[in-house]
Amino acid sequence: MAIILDLVEQMAPLAEGMRTRVSMTSAADIDHARAWCERSGNTLVAADDGWLTVQRGRATSAAAPVPAARRPGVRLWIYTNFDCNLECSYCCVRSSPRAARRALGAELITQLALEAVDAGVQEIYLTGGEPFIVPDIGESIRACAERLPTTVLTNAMLFKGRRLEVLKSLPRTNLALQISLDSPTPERHDRNRGAGSWLRTVEGIQLVLELGFRVRIAATVDPADKQAVADEPRFHELLDEWAIAHDDRLIRPWAQRGNADHGTVVTQEAVIPEVTVTAEGVYWHPVAATDPDMLVTTAILPLRAAIDLVSTRFDTQRESAATAAELFPCA
Repeated sequence: MAIILDLVEQMAPLAEGMRTRVSMTSAADIDHARAWCERSGNTLVAADDGWLTVQRGRATSAAAPVPAARRPGVRLWIYTNFDCNLECSYCCVRSSPRAARRALGAELITQLALEAVDAGVQEIYLTGGEPFIVPDIGESIRACAERLPTTVLTNAMLFKGRRLEVLKSLPRTNLALQISLDSPTPERHDRNRGAGSWLRTVEGIQLVLELGFRVRIAATVDPADKQAVADEPRFHELLDEWAIAHDDRLIRPWAQRGNADHGTVVTQEAVIPEVTVTAEGVYWHPVAATDPDMLVTTAILPLRAAIDLVSTRFDTQRESAATAAELFPCA
């Protein structure tokens, strides 16, 4: 293979720790280069804009190791769409009833699910917008759940008529519904999500539980809201009543992205990436999946190449960053 010959030729005169750039002609060159580096004791540092950056010898990092379950590419996020029946005051991607749909479509999501298995993905997360707005969402969910454990993020407010029939048709195994509920009583939830939304979401949660689905509950709270902290015990009491497993409860902060003018700062340097696919391309993290500074590539397929690109960029960043990136909990 030409890429290996180029690597051998350009690496030979380098001293330990020195780097070189080698032109690549296809996404497959990344896999070939990584395998060669593993065998030869060198390091693939980055793959970007048609070039491979390779270091002579093993690169070391002072940053703490990332848990295996949260390495880039283990969890794949897919934005099914961006329009939503709600307009939350803190929505990180500015979803609303007026937002353009920008749907990926069931055909492309099915292809992503197929490639995800071979790319080493272990979990798929379908999010939006509100996924159940999309007419073909049932097909997309089944395609993912047939292949990998899948979680669908929803506000659980639309389960009537045709959408209820779609819900009933979904598998009960390998699938969880993560439902957004921000507080144990309506006031704070409705203040940020819209009047009456708390009650309709609670009704949706009860319906989904009755239908036998695994339910996760995710609360998004303003870190500056002292009442949110005070409400946490009552929140868990409510989830106890519904028999929601403790591992299926998540309390996460606002991210300073989208509609939110304050919250946790999210940048490529600050958060561990979670590969995120939208109709526009592949992003660093789902909480910033509309912002140009978090766009990694516009090439969605092949998925393995996109994951490799995120992974190598992250490893390079960890070698040189003054501070270590942290996990930002979305699910």
